[in-house]
Formats: sequence, structure tokens, C-alpha cells
Amino acid sequence: MNRYTWSSSLAYILTTAGATIGFGATWRFPYSVGVNGGGAYVLTFIIAMFLLGIPMILVENVIGRRAHKNSVDAFSATYQNKNFSKYWKIVGIMGLIGCFGIIAYYMVLGGYVITYIWNILIGNLDLSTPITQAITKEFYDVNIKHSPFHITIYTLIFIFLNWIVLVRGISNGIEASMKFLMPLLFIFLIAIVIRNVTLPGAMEGVKFYLIPNFSKITPQLFIEVLGQVFFALSLGFGVMITLSSYLNKQENLIKTSVITAIINTIIALLAGFMIFPSLFSFGLSPDSGPPLVFEVLPIVFSHMHFGSIIAWAFFTLLLIAAFTTSVTLYEVLVTATQEKLNLSRIASVTLVLALTFIAGNIPSIMAYGPWSNIKILDRNIFDAFDFISANIFFVLTGLGSAIFVGWVLGDDAKDELGNGVKNKNIINIWFNYVKFIIPIIIFVVFIYGLKDVFIK
Repeated sequence: MNRYTWSSSLAYILTTAGATIGFGATWRFPYSVGVNGGGAYVLTFIIAMFLLGIPMILVENVIGRRAHKNSVDAFSATYQNKNFSKYWKIVGIMGLIGCFGIIAYYMVLGGYVITYIWNILIGNLDLSTPITQAITKEFYDVNIKHSPFHITIYTLIFIFLNWIVLVRGISNGIEASMKFLMPLLFIFLIAIVIRNVTLPGAMEGVKFYLIPNFSKITPQLFIEVLGQVFFALSLGFGVMITLSSYLNKQENLIKTSVITAIINTIIALLAGFMIFPSLFSFGLSPDSGPPLVFEVLPIVFSHMHFGSIIAWAFFTLLLIAAFTTSVTLYEVLVTATQEKLNLSRIASVTLVLALTFIAGNIPSIMAYGPWSNIKILDRNIFDAFDFISANIFFVLTGLGSAIFVGWVLGDDAKDELGNGVKNKNIINIWFNYVKFIIPIIIFVVFIYGLKDVFIK
């Protein structure tokens, strides 16, 4: 099969970096840092990135590039005269299900962000003078939780933006957009960081963020951080498998994987510098949890000069980060649909976006309104999509991927990784680590992630 390949290493790196930045780095990571004691979480995250993140990026890259197929067929392709059991496709299917689960609420979060951008622009959320958390909570309740019609419209706008890029394909759509959006994201990010770290009292926030309290580094924290790494790097979604299926055989997978992990870590760390210095500067609590971005930060902006402009820039940055991830999430399902059903690009894109909107986005929107009484594992629909995807499907897909590479592909995996790599010792170390150690780590993460289901 003739398959498009990325025009350059930079194009691939920008796209994979965009896939991993999203809300994982700009929303989930900062609030996780806040509720887990600051620097202790940051240090543990960096360690976990090397212990789990980079090895697993390589696992998914090897699976994707060796097959040059979608994230389901990549587990059953013939390679070097070996035929793999069709049952390994189950691993790829689990990844698709998990990817759908993330899309189900992720696009709605994109709608939330557009809601804030629009209301700041029209002055409905006035941040030109100091406000209180009571005001931001009321705004969130009125415009997000209890306004399903408006959120549906904003979510559809976000989805339509994805459709415009996706129908143009890998080269003219995703690759072209990443070359523009990723530099723009860095510009917005650096500008906001510079503004925040120069605020009076900001250094207290920097200390909270960077200086670890080693007593807070516990086995429980470490396992939680390992789970965050899965989300942060889009592992188990099928994203890396899909994107690497467009890589040429000469690409150095080790180099691109390390760069991807480093960029993701830098973006996540910079996201913290956007937030914690300003929180401490204005005496606000860093441990607000998920509402941090939507209910707490607007208070911070309202105390700044040109607060509305800074807030608009911040939420625009969130939107760009969300968009760079959402197009790659969709691409997983689009590629599988296009190849499995033999559809045209525009037909597969339209079908995927329409079905995920009906089956996923609408239930997530209704989860805080008319369908708030519907509970799955003691969670509303929105939170259930997140929990089930992140704690079950992603982790099991990651576990299956590691076993597939270590115990099924065997030497074929080493040969695939060896393309463009001169140091074979690194390859052997990685392979044995993936074969014997990674499955144990992922299994522990899986069991820990389900603790809330079985322990009340």
C-alpha cells in the first residue's frame, strides 16, 4: 500500500508534540500539581517520563511504523514472513474505544474554552476590575453547567474547526496546521509566563512549584503520576501508532521519541509557570482541583492590568493546545474508518465527527443538566467517559502493546527500532525493559486506577 509519509522529521515532531500537549498539559497537569503539593509532583512526573513515557512512545512508534496501517490492523499485519493472530486486533480496538471516550468529553471542553473566549470578548465576563470566586462560580454554573444549548453550539464550532483541517488530509491539513499552530502556542505561552513570573510575590509560587517536599513523594503519588504520563503523552489512544504509521523507515525513532517527551515536559512545566506564580501573588489556593482553570484563574486575571486581554490570550492558548490534540485524536478513528470501510477522506471524517458528536459529545453536555441523575460507576456521564478511558482502556491498550512488542514481535521490534540507530546496546536495553519491566509497571497502574471502584 502506498502511504503518505511526513514531509520532514520536524513536521512529525511538531504533530506528535501537538498531540501530547492539549488539556493534559495545560489543564490536568497544573491542577494535579496543585492538589499534590507542588514540586514533589513535578519531580516525580519528570522521573516517570523517563521510566514509562519514552519507552512507551517507542513501543507505539514501532507498532505503527512497522505496519504502515491503522491502529487496529497494526496488530495483525504480516511482517518478515510472520502472521500474527487476528485476536491481537482486540488491543487496537480497545485503543479506539478509549479514543472515543476521550473525544466524547474533550470536544466539550473545547466548547467550554470557546465559551470563555466569546464572553470575555463581548464583556459578559468582565475582568477589567477585581472579581470574586463567587462570581466566577456563578458564571461557570450559568454558562457551562446549566446552558446545554449554548455549549452544544460552541462544541459544534470546535468540531467544525477540526473538520476543516481533517478533510484536507495529513499533508495539507494536519501537518500544515501544526507548522502554524505550534509556534503560535509557544509565543502565547512564553508571553503569559513572563507576565506572571514578574508579578509581586510570584516567587512564592515558583518555590511551591519547583522545590519538592520529599515527604510527599510516596508510592501512591508515583503511581498516580505514571497514570498522568499515559494521558499526557496520548499513550494507549492509538494516536502514536496512527501518526507513526506515516513515518518513513529511515526515521530515527529514538531521537523523535525523546524530543517528543522533552517538548511535552517543557510545555507542561511552562503551563505551571503560567498559573502558580499568579495564584500566590494574589493569595489564592493552588489546590482547587479541576475548577482551577475555569473558576480560579479568571480571578487572577481580574487583578491584573489589562486582565481581559491576558485572560483572552490564556484561553486562546488553551484552545490552540486543545485543537492540536483533538485533530490527532480524530485522526485515529478517521484512519481506521477510511481503511476498514474503504471510504473517501471527506466521508470518513464526516462520519466519525457526526457519530462521536451524537454518541459522545451530546451525552457529555447533558451530564451536568438534564442527564445529571444518570450515574456510571458513581460518576456522571462526562466524568465516566474520562475515568473509563483513562483508567481502563488506555492502560490495557498500553499493556497489550508492550506485550505485543516484547513477546510477539521479538527481534522484529528490535529490527524496526534499529532503522537509523547505530547504537544497538540502547535497543537491547529498551527491548528487555519493555519485555520484562514495563508490563509490571502498567499492571500496577491499572490496579491502582481501579481502586475507587472496589474500595468505598
